[in-house]
Amino acid sequence: MRDAQRLWRRALLVALALVALQLGSLVAPAYACGCGAMVAQSGRQLSVRQETSAVRWDGRSEQIVMRLTVDGNARRAAWIMPVPSRATVKLGDRRLFDELESLSAPVHRTRSYFWPRGGDWPLDGGRADGAGAPSAAAKPPVEVVGRQRLGPFDVARLTATDPTALRDWLARNGFQLPPALATELRPYVEQKWEYVAIRLAPEQPGQTLGGPLDPLSLTFASDRPVYPMRLSRLAKTPQTLNLYVLAAHRMETASTIGGGPPETLFAGRIAHPSGALGDLTGRPDAVYLTALTQFFGQPSLITGDHELHPSPDDTPFQRAWYTDELMTVGGIPAWLLTVGGVLLVLAVGGGLIIRVRRTRRTRGALTPS
Repeated sequence: MRDAQRLWRRALLVALALVALQLGSLVAPAYACGCGAMVAQSGRQLSVRQETSAVRWDGRSEQIVMRLTVDGNARRAAWIMPVPSRATVKLGDRRLFDELESLSAPVHRTRSYFWPRGGDWPLDGGRADGAGAPSAAAKPPVEVVGRQRLGPFDVARLTATDPTALRDWLARNGFQLPPALATELRPYVEQKWEYVAIRLAPEQPGQTLGGPLDPLSLTFASDRPVYPMRLSRLAKTPQTLNLYVLAAHRMETASTIGGGPPETLFAGRIAHPSGALGDLTGRPDAVYLTALTQFFGQPSLITGDHELHPSPDDTPFQRAWYTDELMTVGGIPAWLLTVGGVLLVLAVGGGLIIRVRRTRRTRGALTPS
């Protein structure tokens, strides 16, 4: 009887777990990417697998080019990004990030060592083997200052004087964002920032969002470089932020804003930038590129936006992958030649000593008493 009750309870628990799993799959969680909030349509899933952004700052204006790679089964999604002033939005160049990745890639270097290690003969048995915005109008509380279609993006540029009104406007226009977003947007509203609200939808009917999306480029006036991060507090999963910063000098973040210490992957001056990078920077004689990465294990701890400022100096830095090779001379291990040479010298020296001693003995034997 007791065994039957145990089996019945186990079956009930398994059934409840399956029901909970099915219900959970119908809820569309809100995902936050590095500088905005994203949410899928009701009943669908969408996650940001990778986010890479380039930030160009010339002392007066800032341009952010962002590329998102998404996974899921959603046919529509929404994303909102706050900006400190009126933004111009256009599609970015897909080639830009390939060029930046190539420029900041680790270099390959070879290090030689003298004594054999594991895997080298004879130890192997013979084998060789990453401020202020224009004032918003008091009425209405939300104003649309521009709307355009860019590839798979439906882009609306908004101003708002009330975070709740902004949230409601987004909801009426198909941007179903979490209620908690109103709280996170309030500091931006108080600072009179504007917003770029973007609805993602594949160009082909019936398609789902997936893979790398076309990069978006946002340009706005700014007397100090800033990278909006506050909305990433809404993320439920760990986040990785990858930033390429293009300015006159090496750049760094003012603080960690609740994440791990930012790591510099590359820092160096790029002479005569060309291609997509030249188009972004205006083709100056040189531009300083700083590549940063930062991990946010608990996004809820994010305290605000990233403020960027010049580093104390422009010391260059580049990662390097090292290959250790046994030092050779003419294909022969240097240690073997050295040891062999020493043994040869000892052998010759020993032979000479023996010969001298024999000569002395012979002479001594021939000398008359």
